[in-house]
Amino acid sequence: MEVFLNTPNNAKHALDLALHWEASAPERTYLTQPLGGDEVRSYTWGEAMDEARRMASYLKSLNYPQGSHIALLSKNCANWIMCDLAIWMAGYVSVPLYPTLTSDTVSYILEHSEAKMIFIGKLDDWDMMRDGVPKDMPAVAFGLAPQEVREGNLLWDEVVAKHQPLTDIAQPEREDLATIVYTSGSTGHPKGVMISFGAMKDAAAGITKELEIHPQDRILSYLPLSHVFERYIVQMGSIHSGFQVFFADSLDTFLADLNRARPTLFMSIPRIWTKFQSGIFAKMPKQKLDRMFRIPLLSGFIKKKILKTLGLEHVRYAGSGSAPLSADTIGWYRSLGLELLEGYGMSENFAYSHASKPGRSRLGYVGEALDGVECKISEQGEILIKSPGLMLGYYKEPEKTKETFSEDGFLKTGDRGEIDELGRLKITGRTKELFKTSKGKYVAPAPIENKVVNHPDVEVVCVSGSGCPQPHALLLLSDDAWPKRDDASFRETFTRETEALLAEVNETLDPHERLDFAVVVAQPWTIENGFLTPTMKLKRDVVESAYVDKLDGWYGARKKVIFE
Repeated sequence: MEVFLNTPNNAKHALDLALHWEASAPERTYLTQPLGGDEVRSYTWGEAMDEARRMASYLKSLNYPQGSHIALLSKNCANWIMCDLAIWMAGYVSVPLYPTLTSDTVSYILEHSEAKMIFIGKLDDWDMMRDGVPKDMPAVAFGLAPQEVREGNLLWDEVVAKHQPLTDIAQPEREDLATIVYTSGSTGHPKGVMISFGAMKDAAAGITKELEIHPQDRILSYLPLSHVFERYIVQMGSIHSGFQVFFADSLDTFLADLNRARPTLFMSIPRIWTKFQSGIFAKMPKQKLDRMFRIPLLSGFIKKKILKTLGLEHVRYAGSGSAPLSADTIGWYRSLGLELLEGYGMSENFAYSHASKPGRSRLGYVGEALDGVECKISEQGEILIKSPGLMLGYYKEPEKTKETFSEDGFLKTGDRGEIDELGRLKITGRTKELFKTSKGKYVAPAPIENKVVNHPDVEVVCVSGSGCPQPHALLLLSDDAWPKRDDASFRETFTRETEALLAEVNETLDPHERLDFAVVVAQPWTIENGFLTPTMKLKRDVVESAYVDKLDGWYGARKKVIFE
C-alpha cells in the first residue's frame, strides 16, 4: 500500500527521513509560502534541503561546540522548517520560541537555554519582544522578518548564497537531544522540555500509521510550530510522510490560504472551530440553518457548500486539541459530514498520547491511547502516561524532572481523568485546580467550564470560588459578541439565555458545585496583559487575583448574570 512504502523503515531520526525525500523525490513540492498579496513561493524537497544544507554550512563555520543551542523566533513559514533542519545538520540543538512572547520571557529563555545565536523571522509584534534579545547576540533574519531586524542583521538569502551545501551532515543517535521546547508558563517561568531525536521520529511514525497519512496529503500550517502539537503533526508528520505543507499569510487571508491549500488534514484549536462556526451563523442564523438541514434534498447541498466556503471540503481527518471543545460544536461539525475528532497530549510527551478514532469517538472524551502508549489512572485520579514521545527531562531542572515521573517511569500529567470500557480517556480537571468552598467542599472547575462554554457568545470561562459559599463563573465574550457588550438589547438577550444555561448546567451538578452567578468581564483576557499563555490557555491564578476585591459585591448583588 502506497501509504507506507515511501518511508524508509531504517530511518533513525528526522534527518534520515529528510535525506530520503531529498534523494527519492527532489522535484516533489514540499513547502508553499505566501509572500503577501498574490505572490507565493513553493520549494521542492530538493530546493528546501539545498537551502538547509547551505545554512548548515554557515552554522558549522561558526565553530560552536557540538550540541550548542540555537534559538528560533518566528511565526510559521518555510524558513522555519528549513532552519530547524539546518541546525540539526550542523550538529546543534534547536530552541524554538513562541512568536507571541513578552520581552521578559524572551530574555529568560535565551539566557536559561544558553543559546549561542538566534534566527528571527515573521513576527506580528517585534516591539513587544525586541528588548528581550541581547544586542550582542548573533542573529540571522528570514526574508519575512520585520524591516528593523532585516536591516540590522545577516539575511537568510545572503547567507545561503555565499555558502556551499554541507555534505558532512551530523549523524545523531536516537537518544541525543534534538530540541528544547519551553512550556507556556501558566504557573511561573517556562520549563525547558528536552526532546530526543528518537522521540520525535517515533511520534511521527505513530500518528502516520494511525491516520494513514501519505505523500499526497496536504496540510495548512498556522498554529505555532514552536508548540509541540503543530511540530509533531506538521513538521515531523511531513518529514516522515513527505506530504505538502502550506503556510498561512495572515489572519485576514486565512480563508484564502485555506482554499489555496485545500487541506486533506486540518488540525486546529477550539477558538478557530468556534470562529468558523460564528462566521457561518453571521451569514445565516443557526435556527434557519437547522430548518434547512431538515429538508433532505437541500440539506446535503447546504452542508457541502458550508465546507467548501471554509476550504474544508477535501478534509478527511479534522482534529482539535490544546483545550476542550464543547459537545455542541463537535456535534454541529459532524452534522456537516466533518468527523471532528479530539486528541490529547503534552509538551512532555511531544503531544503523542491519545486521539479519537473515526467511528469510535465519544463526545467528552479525547480518544484512545496511540500505538505504543500506556495509560493508567493513579489512586488519586491522576492520568499517568508512558509514551514513545516522552521527554528526556527538564533542562537544568533534575528535581522537577524527578517529581514529574512516577517510580515506575510514568509521566505524571497533572490532569485528572477516567477511562471507559473501550479505553477512551476523559479529562475531568487538573489535580491542582481543585478548590474548596467555605462549606469545606471541593470543586473541580474544568468539567463545569466545559458545560458553560456552550453559549455561542462566550469565548472563555473561568469557574472559581475558593473560600466562597458557592462557585461562580467568569465569562469572556467572543470577539464577535464583544463590540455588542454595552448594547442594552444584547445584554437583555444574553442575560436571559445565560440564566437558562446556568439553570440547565446546575441541574447536572451536585449541590456544592452549582454556580451562584456568572460575571461578564469588562477587561479582555489576552497574552499581552498576562491573562493567557502564548498557547491561549487561561492563567487561572492571574484571572482569579484580578477580581478578588469584587467578590463581596458580586455575591451580595444576588443576581444570576452580572455585567462588570
